[in-house]
Amino acid sequence: MKTVGIIAEYNPFHNGHKFHIQDAKKLAGADYCIVVMSGNFVQRGTPAMIDKYARTKMALLNGADLVIELPVYYAVSSADHFAAGAVALLDRLGVVNSICFGSECGNISVLKTFADIFSEESTAFSETLKKNLRDGLSYPVARNNALSAVHSELAEYMDVLSSPNNILGIEYIKSLKKRKSSMIPYASLRTGSDYHDASLIHPNSSATAIRHSLEQMDNLLLIANKIPSNVYQIMEEHFHVNYPIYQQDLSLLLKYKLISYSKEGYTDFVDVTDDLSDKLLKNLEAYTSFHDFCELLKSKDITYTRISRCLLHILLDIKKDTLSQFISDDYVYYARILGLRQSASELLNSMKKNASLPLISKLADAKDVLKKSSFAVEMIDSDIFASHVYDAVATDKFHTALPNEYRRQIVKVR
Repeated sequence: MKTVGIIAEYNPFHNGHKFHIQDAKKLAGADYCIVVMSGNFVQRGTPAMIDKYARTKMALLNGADLVIELPVYYAVSSADHFAAGAVALLDRLGVVNSICFGSECGNISVLKTFADIFSEESTAFSETLKKNLRDGLSYPVARNNALSAVHSELAEYMDVLSSPNNILGIEYIKSLKKRKSSMIPYASLRTGSDYHDASLIHPNSSATAIRHSLEQMDNLLLIANKIPSNVYQIMEEHFHVNYPIYQQDLSLLLKYKLISYSKEGYTDFVDVTDDLSDKLLKNLEAYTSFHDFCELLKSKDITYTRISRCLLHILLDIKKDTLSQFISDDYVYYARILGLRQSASELLNSMKKNASLPLISKLADAKDVLKKSSFAVEMIDSDIFASHVYDAVATDKFHTALPNEYRRQIVKVR
């Protein structure tokens, strides 16, 4: 039995994602596919447009065999921690032989070369990078400039680092290398429109384009041919019942949290530096909305996405000390199952025998299962809190009563 792992957000699930699952199984010669998926909040610092249970069903109906939630501390983190947490989770399941990620270049050798350079930074590269950062360059620009200066032989491949899926792929390979994992990485060549393309011209439009279209036009028919028909049915069923949820819908909650911590500042939260904390405080009176605050604060040395992620850390109480404790241990302490195909019983039985961490299928029992580890309890409490925040926003927006997270059932499909 061979199993391939995929790390995803599916925000929302589209035609390209369906192809990726099919291609991953083909490239890896896999019988099963396990997806580690972000919950109700995603890596770019926003809420998922549609909740994790609907997205789980979408994945299962289109080739995934099992979906596991990526803990919120990693789901909303920077690329390195996002990748490290997800890879650790797949590795500790004890049944995953390979991972497959989408990539704009699709060249696993080139991605491994970059991963090796970033994993074992030379003195020249490290010093050049630090100088660039002191000069006020953002980290991506500082890194690319240092790479060009020290590794000129890679000049023809520098555009690889301008694509987000390539960058995440490099981080996955770094994490595999660091863990000395036996999982083999595969790169599936990404097809269709660019990750950042907000237009719906291409049949394989990006998730960005789909979200942008819905936010601007609020019309599902516009995206009907961009997503599998069974995904469209799910989206149609839930439309204006518990989704769509956007960054702006968090605006009032975020303002409350910013005011609540205005006396002590925000440096306890992940990624928030002293300078950024001061900048938040200085501009707090100008706050009008989540989006507008990000626009106001972004600059050449700090991107919109990083600010958005920092603000989400404040909203969800994602703190530096806690993240440091998780990382210094073994990153993850449980695998919370969101859904599975009933035909994947062999896979589930194998996980029960081989996993080096508890499998959580019923949240009400989780605390008893995890009580030996205070870190594990703290991590799952953070996941539950994030889900309750998300559901509160959805309930307020659509006036629809949603089940408490403890009463949610695993999604099962045939």
